[in-house]
Amino acid sequence: MKISEKAKQIPASMTLEITAKVNDLKAKGKKIIGFTAGEPDVNTPKHIIESCKSALDDGATKYTAVAGIMPLRKAICEKFKKDNNLNYAPEQIVVCSGAKSALYHTLYAICDEGDEVILIAPYWFTYKEQIKMCGGVPVVVNTIKENDYKITPSQLEEVITSKTKAIIINSPCNPTGVVYNKSELEELSKVIEKHQIAVISDEIYEKLIYDGEKHVSIASISDYMYENTIVINGVSKSYSMTGWRIGYLACNKDLAKVISKLQSQTTSNACSFAQHASVTALTGGDEIVEQMREEYQSRRNLICKLLTENNLKFVKPQGAFYIYVNIKDYIGKEIDGKEIKNSLDFANYLVDYGVAVIPGLPFEKEGYIRMSYAISTEDIINGVKLIAEYLKKIK
Repeated sequence: MKISEKAKQIPASMTLEITAKVNDLKAKGKKIIGFTAGEPDVNTPKHIIESCKSALDDGATKYTAVAGIMPLRKAICEKFKKDNNLNYAPEQIVVCSGAKSALYHTLYAICDEGDEVILIAPYWFTYKEQIKMCGGVPVVVNTIKENDYKITPSQLEEVITSKTKAIIINSPCNPTGVVYNKSELEELSKVIEKHQIAVISDEIYEKLIYDGEKHVSIASISDYMYENTIVINGVSKSYSMTGWRIGYLACNKDLAKVISKLQSQTTSNACSFAQHASVTALTGGDEIVEQMREEYQSRRNLICKLLTENNLKFVKPQGAFYIYVNIKDYIGKEIDGKEIKNSLDFANYLVDYGVAVIPGLPFEKEGYIRMSYAISTEDIINGVKLIAEYLKKIK
C-alpha cells in the first residue's frame, strides 16, 4: 500500500532513539535515571479516582455531547473566573481528548493553506508539526538567555507579515520553565492588537509556578485579547491526570462552534467517565495541587543548586517542572573516542552512564538539554552526580 506524501512528511520524534536505547538497557538490568518525564511522578489523587469509579457504576459509559458534559463545561467556566478573572459561558468551552487534541483542532479551525503561525524557540516540538499538518507555515523566532528565552515586542513586530494568522504563547513554558508576567504580556498584546492577529495560549502548566509568581492569561489583558485568544488547558499536569486525556479550550462562541464541529468528525467526545472525574478535579479544591507545587519548587531549588555546583548554565525556571541546560561547551568534543556533534549525541552517550535526558534539537534550540525534575529527590541527586562524572570524561 502506498503511503501518502503528507504522512511521509511527519518526522519521527528525535527522542525515540534515546527511548529505545534506554528500554534496551533497562531490559538488560541496567539502572537508568530518567530526567525525561513530561508528567507528574505521583498518582492521580484518590478522590478523583473514586469519583471515576462512581461514574462508571452510575452508567457514565456512553457518548456525551461532542463539546463535553455540561457539568464539566460549567466547572471549567468557574475555574476561569476564579483563577484567571475570565468570564466564559459553557458555549465557549470545548472539552477535548487531551490538550494536544485541543491544539490540533484549534489550528485546523483557524489556519488556511499558507497562513503563518509564530513560534517562540525553544518551543514544545509538537506545535511545529501540527501547524504544518493543518496547512500552516511555522515562523520561528529565536530567543536568547539574556531575555530569559522570551520573545520581545520588537522581535514579534519584525516577523509579522500579511500572512500571519496567530502566535503560540506557552507560559509556563515547556522546555524552559519561564513565565511571562503581566507587563510582558501587555506589551506583546499591543503588537498583537495592532496587527489584528490571534493568540493560542497554552496554559497547561499554570498551577505549577514558583517563588510567589502569578500566572496571567493573555486573554485577560484586554477586550481584543479576550475575543481573539484561544486558551488551551487541561487536567493532565495540575492534577496528575495525564493518562485520562482530558484537555479543554476556551474561545469566542463562533470559533468554539466550529471547533466542536471539527471534533465531531475526528475524536467525537472525550472519554465520558474521565470527564466526570475531571469535574471532581476542578471543583474539589487545590490543596493537593498546592502540595505538589511546593514539592516541585523544592526539587527545582535542588536541581538548580546541583547543576550550578557543576558549572552548568541555565535560566532558573519559574514554572512547570523542566530546566533547560546549556551544554554548548561540550559540543565538538569527544567522549570515549566518539565525537559529540550535537545535543542528540550528548544525550545518547549520556545514557551509557546511566542517565537519560531530552536533547535540545527537537525544541529548535540546539546546544541544550531538557531535564525534568518530576522525579524523586534521590534520583535528582544521583542523576546529577552521574552527569558530573560524564562531563569530566569529555575531552
